[in-house]
Amino acid sequence: MSNKLLRGTFILTLGTYVSRILGMIYLIPFAAMVGTTGGGLFQTGYAQYTIFLSIATAGFPAAISKFVSKYNSMGDYQTSRRMFKSGIVVMLATGFIAFALLYALAPMLAISALADENLNGVTVEDAIFVIRMVSIALIVVPLMSLIRGFFQGHQSMGPTAVSQVVEQLVRIVFLLTSTYLILNVLNGDLVLAVGYATFAAFVGAIGGLLVLLVYWIRRKHSLLAMQTEHVESEPIPIRIMFKEVFRYAGPFVFVGLAIPIYNYIDTNTFNRAMLSVGNEKSYTLDMYTVLLLYVPKLVMIPVSLATAFGLTLIPTITESFTSNNRALLHKQINQTLQIIMFLVLPAVVGLSVLAGPAYNIFYAGTSEEIGKHILMWYAPIALLFSLFTVNAAILQGINKQKLAVISLVIGLIVKLALNSTFIQLFEGVGSILATAAGYSVSLLYGFAMIKRHAGFSFKLLIKRSVLIIMLSIFMGLAVSVSQSVLSIFINYTDGRMQSVIVGGCSVILGAAIYLYLAYRSHLLEKLLGNKLNRFFPKAKSVE
Repeated sequence: MSNKLLRGTFILTLGTYVSRILGMIYLIPFAAMVGTTGGGLFQTGYAQYTIFLSIATAGFPAAISKFVSKYNSMGDYQTSRRMFKSGIVVMLATGFIAFALLYALAPMLAISALADENLNGVTVEDAIFVIRMVSIALIVVPLMSLIRGFFQGHQSMGPTAVSQVVEQLVRIVFLLTSTYLILNVLNGDLVLAVGYATFAAFVGAIGGLLVLLVYWIRRKHSLLAMQTEHVESEPIPIRIMFKEVFRYAGPFVFVGLAIPIYNYIDTNTFNRAMLSVGNEKSYTLDMYTVLLLYVPKLVMIPVSLATAFGLTLIPTITESFTSNNRALLHKQINQTLQIIMFLVLPAVVGLSVLAGPAYNIFYAGTSEEIGKHILMWYAPIALLFSLFTVNAAILQGINKQKLAVISLVIGLIVKLALNSTFIQLFEGVGSILATAAGYSVSLLYGFAMIKRHAGFSFKLLIKRSVLIIMLSIFMGLAVSVSQSVLSIFINYTDGRMQSVIVGGCSVILGAAIYLYLAYRSHLLEKLLGNKLNRFFPKAKSVE
């Protein structure tokens, strides 16, 4: 069973990573075609869609997965099938309601986001068009997510992973093809191109849904065959079933909403705050696009690692907490937080130091100076994102979901309170500082609650973190020197290939130095234990 679980987790994580990487790479040609003006318009539409999608699904697909898994393990396949059928009706209803609301509210949301009738050529009418184009996807995506949850409840991760990748591929192919054809073949305008780029979310969802239907047809007989092994039980009333599902859904909702809500706050406050202190419209729109669309894509890769950890952490910590095995619980928390620090901290340090080449590799020619400056400040936020995700997962694992919600709400209040003032004072960096303050407050509260309710001591974590910080600083200095030396011969601002050479060589050197120092200081062995002996047989055991 454990091998099946590990295999399923690996397949799901791999599918998520491939999907995220594709979602990052497509921005290279897209940014080259639409620039910051088109990117800002795209972000305005997509930010609204993301929030409405989160509300429409409300953690329901993940909750269905947990519900189906529970009742299948009891042999009550009939109940899980009834819940699935009811869930389809709910997701179709909430999806259509979310679509209708977003379509109807588009004028109000467009005015709120742009904060001006004409922001450097982007009008309110343009934003309304783009928001309404992307809203159509809400009819399909919640249903698709529910079917994925049903398959996952049967311990079948393949359909979810494959449909995720196919959905992303179809979306990207349609997005890039339609954008290119409209701009370069049909000589259409930028607004139409961006409208179809957001409509690609609907096309991609249809592709993902078709994949799931193929899986359903292939496995229909085996799924139906399970019902012949059905354990007789009293039919559970629909009301009771939904009450249980919504109880499961709560934790999944707010963790998934954290990053979109922070982003949404910026979407609706950034332009207004920038324009209120006299910034030019073109400069404001450039920074808005870089801050909210282009740069976040670069820092989401290390964050997705933490998300994968968080999702797999909940059941293991729940088991240890429920069985009152405090020693194992503390070990799991300690090891997870240390590995997050070990992997994410050097990544964000390196990304911050190499902000210039890293941004140029993806977005050469698109507001390079602004991009470099924003990425340098934004990269460290990835560590806060990651720690918050794991922090919330731990609170859920020890059955303190309400405290995790409080943690998020406190952080959002801090973000809202500081955001406009900080943006007026420090422009794009102000938004980043407000986000950092929000997540820091959430983390302090969350860790205090973990200490109180799980009896967890942070002494070892702090001790190891100090060592990881020292190694990361040394690595950062080495990377900085490497970049400076290479820049004597190669100017990364000359083009994408030059940026690849400077960034690539510096990353390889930095990674080699960091891993070597981690090995020599026995940090690797302390984190990975006996597993390290496969690679370094002579490594001495350290308690």
